[in-house]
Amino acid sequence: MQALLIVAHGSRRVQSNDEIRALAAKVGEQSGADYAYVGSAFLELAEPSIPDGIQQCIDQGATAITIMPFFLSAGRHVVTDVPELVQAKQCENPQVKIRMALYLGVSGLMPSLILQSAQTACECNGVNCTYPACITG
Repeated sequence: MQALLIVAHGSRRVQSNDEIRALAAKVGEQSGADYAYVGSAFLELAEPSIPDGIQQCIDQGATAITIMPFFLSAGRHVVTDVPELVQAKQCENPQVKIRMALYLGVSGLMPSLILQSAQTACECNGVNCTYPACITG
C-alpha cells in the first residue's frame, strides 16, 4: 500500500498546523488510487512528529511511503533535519520503502502557482475580513 506524508515545520499557531492537516485531507481526497493513505507530520512544535507520522503510515498498512517536504527552499531542515529523521525511521523499518520527494519550492509548478495566487490578493479594508494576512491599516 502506498502512503504520502506531507511534512511541514510546525507552528505555535494551532491554526497553521490545522491548515497542513486540512491540506493532507484534501490531497487524500484527490489522490484517487495513487495513495491509500495521506497524512501530515511536523518537524517541531506540533504533533505528530515526523517519526510518529511515518509510524502512522506503517500502522495503516503502508509498504511504501513518500515523504513530501512542505518547504519552499533547501535550508537546514530540508537538507539535514528531515532526511535524518526519515533515515532513522527507515533503519527501524527496512521492510518499508521510504522515499523523499523534492521539496515543494523546486516544483516546476511553482511559478504558475505564484502568479495564480497573486491574483487572489486581499483588497479589503480589514472590516470583517477572514483573510489571515490582511493589511488592516
